[in-house]
Amino acid sequence: MISSNASSIISNQTWMNANANNVANVNTDKFVPQETTISETQNSGTKANTEMATSNGSEKSQTDLSKELSEQTTIEKTTQANIQAIRTQDEMYGSLLDIRG
Repeated sequence: MISSNASSIISNQTWMNANANNVANVNTDKFVPQETTISETQNSGTKANTEMATSNGSEKSQTDLSKELSEQTTIEKTTQANIQAIRTQDEMYGSLLDIRG
C-alpha cells in the first residue's frame, strides 16, 4: 500500500514540475505548455505522462494561468492525502510492532 502512495507522490511531482514550467513561461512568446495526465499502472501504482499541448499558432504564450494555478491546488491536496496515508500506515505498523514486542 505504501508503494502505491509513493508512486502517486512521484507522479504528482512530475505533474507539478511541468505545471511550474508552464507558469514560469506565461510571458514567453510562442510558448506551448505541457499537459500531464496521470494513469494507473498494472501494479497498483500511477504514472505521469507529460506531452506538449497542441499549438494554436499564437504569437503569445499559450499557458492558461487559471488552469495551471487550479491544477497546483489539486496536486498539493493529492500529495498531502498520500503523505497522510503513509504516516497512518507507518503508525499502524509501529503499533503492531509494539503489541508484538
